[in-house]
Amino acid sequence: MRAVVATVLVLAVLPLLAPWLQFVLMLAIAKGFAALGVAVLLRAGLISIGHAMFYAMSAYGVAFLASAGVSDFATLLILSVLIAGMTGAIVGAFVIRYRAIFFAMLNLAVSMVFYSLFSKLYGITGGSDGMAIPIPNVLGIALSEPAFKNVLFYLSLALMVLVGLGVHRYLDSPLGHALSAVHTNEIRLEYLGIPVWAVLLIAYTLSAALAGLGGAIAGFAIGRVVPDFAFWTASGQLVLIAVLGGIGGVPGAFIGALFLELLHTAAVTVTDAWNLIVGAALIAVIMFMPRGLYGLLERQKGAQQ
Repeated sequence: MRAVVATVLVLAVLPLLAPWLQFVLMLAIAKGFAALGVAVLLRAGLISIGHAMFYAMSAYGVAFLASAGVSDFATLLILSVLIAGMTGAIVGAFVIRYRAIFFAMLNLAVSMVFYSLFSKLYGITGGSDGMAIPIPNVLGIALSEPAFKNVLFYLSLALMVLVGLGVHRYLDSPLGHALSAVHTNEIRLEYLGIPVWAVLLIAYTLSAALAGLGGAIAGFAIGRVVPDFAFWTASGQLVLIAVLGGIGGVPGAFIGALFLELLHTAAVTVTDAWNLIVGAALIAVIMFMPRGLYGLLERQKGAQQ
């Protein structure tokens, strides 16, 4: 807990020392929420290569609601997450019937359908130009863009802690332990009378809502949502972040997202071949840290004890 508090305090102070870091950290936190949703499913041995559809669905939900006249920040955030969660419940009712590569590819196929709709429905979604997300009111107060971005950043930090604790409690609950049991011995769960379908549907809906929370934050931070939010590469990046951070605990998703976003930002400033630097660093982490960055921190903590 002390490490979490110290990390949050450091993240809270960093934008004061380097203002340009605020946007980078907001994107990292947003992707961390989405990657956490992917990590929840990974507990059950299910890999979703399509969770960016919920990331995009929530961001588009914010844009549509704002264009319909909803201007309150809290209302937009809550409703957009609910939209993503409801979409996840509908999609999940079909895809959780499958396992292994079939689950992964079916999620990918559905996500690409969403991507195509966002891209082709020019009159509704703006096509490849996307949709603008105006600055909402906060508690009925109209803020300037810098002031709103400050509120968004510190709220994102607070949500990272609160939602992270909530997901930790969920994973440590009977429902969370049932997810691990699905991965190891699904048939035994059925013999015990535990409905695997219900366990997975709850997990899938939660994971979609988490991705939606990340998408809403990203939409507010960028000020625009485009179809690329739902593209397959975005989904692949979420899986990479979840694996990179380590699925052993909730902090792993945010550690992976912060590492990848900061590495990408640093690499871009050094060379045009930034993909080479990012790729080499990721290969090194995967090869020498099989449990991810969070696993490395846990190992160091265990050695100190």
